[in-house]
Amino acid sequence: MPLAVYMLGLAIFAQGTSELMLAGLLPEMAADLRVSVPDAGLLISAFAMGMLVGAPVLAVLTLRWPRRTALLTFLAVFALSHVAGALTSSYGMLFATRVVGAFVYAGFWAVAATTAIGLVPAGARGKAMSVIAGGLTVATIIGLSAGTVIGQHLGWRAAFWAVAGMSALAAVGILATIPGGRPETEAQPRVSAELRSMTSPTLWLAYGTTALTTGALLASFSYLSVMLVDTTGLDSAWVPAVLALYGAGTLIGITIGGRTADRRPFLSLYTGIGGLIAGSAALAMTAHIPAVAIPLIFLLGAFGFATNPALNIRVFALAKNAPTLAAAVNVSSFNVGITIGPWLGGLAIGAGLGYPSVAWIGAAIGVAALGTLALGAALQRRGAAAPEPAPAGSDEIISAV
Repeated sequence: MPLAVYMLGLAIFAQGTSELMLAGLLPEMAADLRVSVPDAGLLISAFAMGMLVGAPVLAVLTLRWPRRTALLTFLAVFALSHVAGALTSSYGMLFATRVVGAFVYAGFWAVAATTAIGLVPAGARGKAMSVIAGGLTVATIIGLSAGTVIGQHLGWRAAFWAVAGMSALAAVGILATIPGGRPETEAQPRVSAELRSMTSPTLWLAYGTTALTTGALLASFSYLSVMLVDTTGLDSAWVPAVLALYGAGTLIGITIGGRTADRRPFLSLYTGIGGLIAGSAALAMTAHIPAVAIPLIFLLGAFGFATNPALNIRVFALAKNAPTLAAAVNVSSFNVGITIGPWLGGLAIGAGLGYPSVAWIGAAIGVAALGTLALGAALQRRGAAAPEPAPAGSDEIISAV
């Protein structure tokens, strides 16, 4: 496997750590910035907003850029946004830096996936994408907890500096290992043709399922650190360990989901979403009991991430003739969920319903996800928008998101 692929995985680890670590830093950031915890939680939504817009926009705007140039540009902007965030004392300025950083992070995902596939033979594409996706998985397990520990002991700004430093290190690796220029034989996508292909109601129901499933998980996840201290009664020193346990659940879940999605996509989705609903409801009722709440948090990660491969594969199967926009819009759909989940959870907390209420919100969003899934399945059975086989390599690209 080329060293360049591992450098791309390192960059995803750095950026993915930033995406995830705020869940463990909300109390410290709220106190320092003199805002409420729900307002601090909106910084998570700000990141999702940037990715929501950045994915489709940068996927189109950078089509003719040399890949190394695009990757280095995105990483430079990402690192500088974290330097600015670490230096500011303004909540509004920090919010803006989160949007900008996420915007270029979304662009990096799209270019990194294409670059990795171009660097390896056809038979090694899956392995290359697993290395890149592994960057985000490691960020879930290690980066999240490490960022929380750094934030608790050195301040949340130190965590931002650490992300900026890792991004700069990854940029050096990319500069040294990825060739400049752009392959002459690469076909340019036709955006107009892809737009015409993306009119299927079943496809848009699939995007809805992606957004709602993600929102169901993020409604609870975004406030886990505060819930563990305020409701469960854990000492804050134990929060990183519980978040690492959640990360282990995500790794197990996405591994199992990857093995079942191709053969039984609907069974994978029904099982994952059903487990997410049940786990969220159980957490809402037992958040005050550590011996029950902690295992449930592990299960939330497992069930929530088990749906990821099937969500991605299904979208590509329904949009064979629109691979570029299908990937970008699916990334946006994930981030619609990342935006909506914390926002609704924050509304519940702000209304005085308590931190366990966010798990009830997650369960309710999960029920809505089951509804879109069932409706989409019914449309497929009637032949309203029959799925087509996904293009070669497309499931590998989107599985990294």
